[in-house]
Amino acid sequence: MKILLAADGSECTKKAAAYLMTHQAMLEGGELVILHVQPALPPRVEGFVGHQTVADYHRDEAAKVLEPIKTFVGRHELNVRTRWVVGRPAHEIVNVAREEGAHMIVMGTHGYGMIGRALMGSVAQGVIAQSDVPVLLVQ
Repeated sequence: MKILLAADGSECTKKAAAYLMTHQAMLEGGELVILHVQPALPPRVEGFVGHQTVADYHRDEAAKVLEPIKTFVGRHELNVRTRWVVGRPAHEIVNVAREEGAHMIVMGTHGYGMIGRALMGSVAQGVIAQSDVPVLLVQ
């Protein structure tokens, strides 16, 4: 099974990764793709500092999130890759899952509840609404 782990660097992501490591049978013979979505910077920033500076910033920020998770799951004999993209998180998570042919999306959730989601929105809620494959939320 190919699983896409959406990673934002939060404690929720760590819990989702730990869940997968304690349920490795889900990954047997498959692949784990760890994805981090960087929010886009305002266009005027790129105009001010230049394209390469913005690209370097995104790469460095993604590495800060992805490397610790890759190190954690790397202790296990799994087929693991990392990816990062720039865009709207829910939309990009679903798009990458489709591109990768993922069978499932796993992600941590902050568990703010109905009022919190109404006020702040929820990446998990957006992924569930748009995804064609099962979504496993770990709280």
